[in-house]
Amino acid sequence: MTALAFPASAAPNPGHANGEESEYVVLYREGVQPGKARQAVKEAGGKVVHENRDVGVATVRSKNPQFIRAAMRERELEGVAHNRIIGKAPKAPKKKVAKVEETVGDKATVSLTGKPSKDTEPLADLQWDMKQIHATADGSYQREPGDKRVLVGILDTGVDGDHPDIKPNFNRKLSRNFTRDIPTDGNGDELDGPCEFESCVDPDDWDDNDHGTHVASTIASPRNGLGMAGVAPNVSLVNLRVGQDSGYFFLQPTVDGLTYAGKTGIDVVNMSYYVDPWLWNCVSNPADSPEAQLEQSTIIKATQRALNFAHERGVTLISAAGNDFVDYTKTNTDSGSPGFPSVPGEEPYERTIPPECVSMPSEGDHVIPVSSTGPSGRKSYYSSFGDGYVAVAAPGGDKVDTADQRPDDRAGIWAAYPERLAKARGELNADGTPNVPYLVQSCKADDCAYYQSIQGTSMASPHAVGVAALIVSKYGHRDRHNGGLTLSPRRVEQVLRGTATAKPCPSPRTVEYVWYARSGDEWVKRTSTQTCEGSKERNGFFGNGIVDALNAVR
Repeated sequence: MTALAFPASAAPNPGHANGEESEYVVLYREGVQPGKARQAVKEAGGKVVHENRDVGVATVRSKNPQFIRAAMRERELEGVAHNRIIGKAPKAPKKKVAKVEETVGDKATVSLTGKPSKDTEPLADLQWDMKQIHATADGSYQREPGDKRVLVGILDTGVDGDHPDIKPNFNRKLSRNFTRDIPTDGNGDELDGPCEFESCVDPDDWDDNDHGTHVASTIASPRNGLGMAGVAPNVSLVNLRVGQDSGYFFLQPTVDGLTYAGKTGIDVVNMSYYVDPWLWNCVSNPADSPEAQLEQSTIIKATQRALNFAHERGVTLISAAGNDFVDYTKTNTDSGSPGFPSVPGEEPYERTIPPECVSMPSEGDHVIPVSSTGPSGRKSYYSSFGDGYVAVAAPGGDKVDTADQRPDDRAGIWAAYPERLAKARGELNADGTPNVPYLVQSCKADDCAYYQSIQGTSMASPHAVGVAALIVSKYGHRDRHNGGLTLSPRRVEQVLRGTATAKPCPSPRTVEYVWYARSGDEWVKRTSTQTCEGSKERNGFFGNGIVDALNAVR
C-alpha cells in the first residue's frame, strides 16, 4: 500500500452526489503488469473502459465517491486525474484553442488584384509568412519541396481531409480520431454541441473547429494551382485528432495520439495546444487542494511518458509556446485554471505559478517550443517567451503589427478553412463569396476553396514543423519499419536550430507593446510590457532564431 496523500478530513468527491458515475484517467505505476493494474482499479471501485498499455494510462469509470483516495492506496497505481461526470457536460464556456486567435481586423475585405507570377499559387501574395522563412517558388520549393514518404502528424481538433487544398496530401489510411464528442445534455448545457454522427465519434477526416485544418494547411497544402501552398507542399498529412470540437484537449487522447505516432512511423508532430484543464501543472502549489496536486502530477507524468515513447521511436516533437504574453521562466499568475470543470461548481481560481510548474506538452522533455513573429519580424505581442524555454521562432501572425496599431487581417496567417463551417457560421453570401474580412475564396475551374486569417503561436508551430519535415525529406534515410523516411529527432532539432536566422533581442530589451482593440464602438488602448533576455544567438523572444526553410535544405 502507498501512503495516502489526502487528509482524513478530505470530503468525498462532489461529482458523485446522487450516486453519479465519474470518469478518471489513471496512471499505472511504471513497469507494473497491466493485469495487476486493472485488478487494482477494480479494488478501488473502478472499471477500466480504455487502456493504453504502451505507457500505462487508462480511462476509468467509477461510482465510488472515494475513488481517488482508494486508488492511491493501491501500490500498482501512481496517479489519478478526474475527467468528468458521465452523461453531463458541466457549464463551461465554449473554449477556443487560444482566444487571441479570434482577433478580427477592422480593415475592408481583402481584395486580390492581378495574376500570380509563374509557379506561384493564386493567394501567394497574402503569404508574408512564407516569404519570411523563404518557403517560396524561388526559395525552398526549388531545392526541396518535401517527400511524400515523410509523415507529419497533426495532433489537433481534426483535419478536413476533403478540403481541396489538403486532400492531395492527406493520408486517410493512417489518420485516426482519438476523441469522442461530448454533446449537449438534457439541461441544455453544452461542450461540443450535438453529435454530428450517431456514435459521437467523428470520421478521421473531419474538423468541426477549424483549428486543425488551418495548422495542416500551413504545413503541407500542395502546389496545385489553387489557393496557397504550405511550407512542405509534398509531404503527407496524418490527422491524429486529440482535441474536442470545443477546443479542449484532454489527457487520454493526447497520450493515445502520441503513442500511435510512435508506433506508426510518424516523422514530425505538431502540438498547438496545452493539456486541459491546467495551463500550468504544479505538484506542490499550496493554492491547490491535494486532489488538484495529484491531478496535475498525473498529467505531467502521463504526458511525459507518451512524449518519451514517441521520441524514442523517431518522432520529432514540436509545440506552440503559448499565447499568454508572459515569460515562462519567471513567476507568473494563473487565474484561468482549471479551465474545464470536472465536477459541478468547480471554478477557476487565482494562484501564483513558480517557474518549476510546467505547461504540457510545450515544457515536456524532447519538445521544441516555438514562439511567434509578425510581418515586421518582431515577436508577436501575445506570444509567450523565455530564455531557455523558446527553441526557435516562426511566423504566427500579429494583426496589430501595423502602422496604426489597429488589427488588420492581412497581418494574420492565411490557411485552409472548411467550407462546411463557413456555411454553418453564415460567413458566405448566396453566391459563395465570403462576407467577412478574415475569409478569402480561391477557385480553380468549378472547384472552390476557402482560407481564413488567424494568429497565434498555434500558427507559428506548424511553420517550424514544415521546416522539420523538409529536413527529414532532405537528409532522412529509409525507415526499415514502414519503407518511408526517418531521421533522428535530435538531428532534426540540430538542423532546425542551426539553420534558423539568428535575431537579437530588441533595443531596448524591455518592450511596451501597444495596440488598440474594439470595445463596442470605441477603440481601447491596450499595453503589455515584456523583457527579452539572452544573446543574439539564443534569447527568450526568438530562441536560436526564426526558422528558415531554404537554409535548412541547402
